[in-house]
Amino acid sequence: MTELKERVWGRIDELTDELWDLAMRIHENPELAFQEHQAAKWLSEALKSEGFSVQLPYGGLETAFRAEHPAGKPGPTIAILAEYDALPELGHACGHNLIAAIAVGAALGLAPFKSELPGRLVVLGTPAEEGGAGKILLIRAGAFRDVDLALMVHPSDQTLVERGSLAVTEVVIEFKGKAAHASSEPERGINALDAVIQTFVSLNALRQHIRDGARIHGIITHGGVKPNIVPEYAAANFYVRASENEYRDELVEKLRRCAQGAALATGAELTFRKVGHEYKAMRPNRSLAQAFRRNIEALGYPVEAPKGGLGSTDMGDVSWEVPAIHPYIKITEGDMPGHSREFAQAARSERAKAAMIAAAKAVAGTCIDAWTDPQLYRAIREEFQQAGG
Repeated sequence: MTELKERVWGRIDELTDELWDLAMRIHENPELAFQEHQAAKWLSEALKSEGFSVQLPYGGLETAFRAEHPAGKPGPTIAILAEYDALPELGHACGHNLIAAIAVGAALGLAPFKSELPGRLVVLGTPAEEGGAGKILLIRAGAFRDVDLALMVHPSDQTLVERGSLAVTEVVIEFKGKAAHASSEPERGINALDAVIQTFVSLNALRQHIRDGARIHGIITHGGVKPNIVPEYAAANFYVRASENEYRDELVEKLRRCAQGAALATGAELTFRKVGHEYKAMRPNRSLAQAFRRNIEALGYPVEAPKGGLGSTDMGDVSWEVPAIHPYIKITEGDMPGHSREFAQAARSERAKAAMIAAAKAVAGTCIDAWTDPQLYRAIREEFQQAGG
C-alpha cells in the first residue's frame, strides 16, 4: 500500500492551506462546550465539498455531526473523531482546532481514493470534550454501534502513541448555613464557608494516603457575599481522577466523607452532587497504536518516552466501546503545559501547522493499514475482545 499512501499523502499536502485556514478560523473563533455552531458548520462544509454525506445536528446534539464517504464497501468501518470546543477565557489552549483539522485532513486525503479501499470511512464531530461528555452522549445515542475502529490525534509537547488517561468524576459540594452579623452576633450564624474550607483541609490531609497518580483538585466557586455577613451559602467544584475507574469511584466516596465531616463540624447542611462529566480511563489498543506509530515515525516524528502526569478525556469511554487510540503529536519547541496561554499560541504556530499535516497523513495511513491488512485488523479486534470489549 506504499504507493497508495504516497498518493493520499500528496493529496493532504495539496490541502495544506485549506486545512490551516480551517484550523485558524476555529482558533480565532473559540466556542465553548455545546456552543460550537461555527466550527461544526465549517467542518461539515469542508467534508460536503468532497462528497461526504453529512448529518448535522447528530445524535441529539446540535453541534455534533456524522459525515460518511459514499464509497462504502465490505470491511471495517473506521471513525476519525474531531473535537473543536474551547476552554473558558483561554480559547484553544488544548489545541482542539488542530484535532478538528487533522480529522478533516485525513478524511479529505482519503476521499479521492476511497473507491480503491474496502470498508467505510466516517468522520464524527464530537462536541464538548472539555467537561461536557459529548462522546458519552453520542455513545448513548448509538453513534458507535456500527463503528469498528476509532482514532484521533491530540496536540501536545510530546509525540506519544499509547498514552492512557485518567478516569474522572466532577463533583459539586454545596453547604447551606445561616446568615448573621459577622461582628455583632456571629454566634447566631452557621458559616457555610468554614465548611468548604474544612473540606479542603480534610482533603489535604487525605492526599498522603492516596495512590500515586491519582488526583483530587478543586476550586471554591462561592464563598459568601460580604465580610460582615456570616456566609449562609458556599460551594466548591472538584475533579476526582484515577487511572482505574474503580479507584476513581473510591476516591469520590472519600471526598464525600471529608465533606460530611465538615458538615458535622460546622452544622452546615451538605449537598454532594456528581455533575458535568464522568469519564472512564482510556484503554489504548496497542495493535492499532503500533500501526499509527509506524506511520508517524515514517513522517519524521519519533515517538518519545512519556513524561509527566495524565489528563482525562471522553475518548476513554469510546475505548471501552470499540478499539480506539488517542495519540499525541508534538507542536511545541520544548516542554509546555496544556491549558495554558502559551499552548494556545503554540496551536497557531508554524510548527503546529507542520504537525497537523503529519498527523493527518499518519491517521490516513493507519486507516489504509487497518483496511488492507487482515492480520492487523484481526489483532486489533482480538486484543479488544481479550480486554473485555
